[in-house]
Amino acid sequence: MKKKLSIASVTSLLVAAVITGLTLFVPWWGMKFYAPQYPEGLDIIVYPTTLAGDLDIVNALNHYIGMALFSNESFPELKYMPYIVLGFAILLLIVALIRKKSFLYGLISLFILGGIVGLLDMYRWLKKFGTELDPMAPIELEPFIPPIIGENIIANFTTISYFTYGGYMLLIVLLLMIYPLWKDRSK
Repeated sequence: MKKKLSIASVTSLLVAAVITGLTLFVPWWGMKFYAPQYPEGLDIIVYPTTLAGDLDIVNALNHYIGMALFSNESFPELKYMPYIVLGFAILLLIVALIRKKSFLYGLISLFILGGIVGLLDMYRWLKKFGTELDPMAPIELEPFIPPIIGENIIANFTTISYFTYGGYMLLIVLLLMIYPLWKDRSK
């Protein structure tokens, strides 16, 4: 019979569960918009539960190019993300208590799959907002797709997309889940 995960590995998973829960309270992703009239920049900040930042100003400006409004209602994922995040934190706790490496492999696979689905969903929304422009808008632009990470220039605006605290915390969670595989590799 294989040995159970070590106490250090269990501790790593418990810490990962706590960090996962804490990500509900910090932003995961953001976009900053710079232009001559906004040298300090405008922000769209995405938490797993809500949008924040200069949404009213960005929406007013986006109206001129025919882009749909950014709002919590535009992203139904924000309604169920807290349940997914808390559910994953609970699964981490369960795997820590069960202490079986085979369950950890499954959980890591689920986490990576969730990350891929999340990135594809982000790309889908960025594509939708940038390519489904109202043809009757006052300013006509070629359709565009803002990057998930990086810089983009649209008219006189430079946008910078980036992951923030929550995104980095999720990376730490992944590392904390992988650590037991290394720590208990001979078991």
